[in-house]
Amino acid sequence: MVFLIHLLILFKLYHKMSRYSQINIIQTIENPKRRFTNVKYPSIPLDSQDIYLYTTQGDRYDVLSLQFYNNPDYWWIINRANPHQDSASLYPTAGTQIRVPAPNRIANILLQYEILNN
Repeated sequence: MVFLIHLLILFKLYHKMSRYSQINIIQTIENPKRRFTNVKYPSIPLDSQDIYLYTTQGDRYDVLSLQFYNNPDYWWIINRANPHQDSASLYPTAGTQIRVPAPNRIANILLQYEILNN
């Protein structure tokens, strides 16, 4: 019984930390198969306050997001701000310059995200 409780706690923790936990699921009576909705990301225009840096081997968007925004869940903001990078990867190409939107812009970017996905 204790094992099952620990397993349930680990599952809840994993689900909460999963990058898919915020994605809505569509499931209807007519179509009972579970489907994830598409996430829409806002465009992130250039700003004079943005930060530019050169990446090194092993840099990841979630780690950079934690460093600049104190939240690894905002990895997609840095990823989307750099369309020249592979959007399907959590790793920017080493040795390239990337743009990190200024931390004071995050609230507005998140508002745009909420508007697009509601």
